[in-house]
Amino acid sequence: MVFKVYSTLSSRRFSCDLKDTHQRGYLFRLMPGTKVCAFFENAELTPILKDLIIRSSLPLQAVETVFAPDSTGFSTSRFVRWFDEKYGVERSGHDWVKAHIICGVRTNIITAVEILGRDAGDCPQFPTLVETTAQNFTVKEIPSDKGYLSKENFELAEQIGATAFVPFKSNSTPGEAGSIWEKMFLYYNYRREEFLQHYHQRSNAESTFSMVKAKFRDHVRSRTDVAMKNEVLCKFLAHNICCVIQSQLELGIEAVFWPADHGTGNEAGADILPLQRPS
Repeated sequence: MVFKVYSTLSSRRFSCDLKDTHQRGYLFRLMPGTKVCAFFENAELTPILKDLIIRSSLPLQAVETVFAPDSTGFSTSRFVRWFDEKYGVERSGHDWVKAHIICGVRTNIITAVEILGRDAGDCPQFPTLVETTAQNFTVKEIPSDKGYLSKENFELAEQIGATAFVPFKSNSTPGEAGSIWEKMFLYYNYRREEFLQHYHQRSNAESTFSMVKAKFRDHVRSRTDVAMKNEVLCKFLAHNICCVIQSQLELGIEAVFWPADHGTGNEAGADILPLQRPS
């Protein structure tokens, strides 16, 4: 699935790559390119792809300490209608898959992904993305845009030992005296230049989206909800692998995704992620 997304080819043209893969011994049996589409329809592969995205970021644990959350959309071949309140007319356009990610600002590695409804807000996804990242990385700073501004998000960042640099809105108030909200509000208003030096690191999240869309396209070929979600996850996984390879060359790191003592019955270390079907 990831190989097909990486190739950016249609199912018919991807059959040639599958044939080469089979000849080199990476596939036990030859399969047509259309068979891969059936894998995209499998909802049981979704948590595995999300786990592989997390696994693919682990080689950069010692490199990344600043993480930026953001969201973006990937257009689909489906269309949706809505009523334009501003102009009072009904409009139509492409439907989209909305992905929420958090990435390291130095290498653009993606450490957590959430794909929900196309109109899901950014702010509620902050805790899940940050907590998932904090399980594997030391998080020191979280530069985020105004969409993530909330008292709960500031407090969560403080609990894990990080600082959330989120700009305040024009109608924001200092809030409770001595709270983390008040401290960041005063810091934002009276030390603006210093605040922006931290905050502007979040532009690397936009760079991450640009990298993914430029290399693996800004749309999905799939048509069903499960398949579109899995296809977007494959784009992010392929992006992470490219980031690790680049970091190996630039930073001289050694990519270790699983520890040697990972218990799978393989003494040389795990190289297969088991498929755990829901009971």
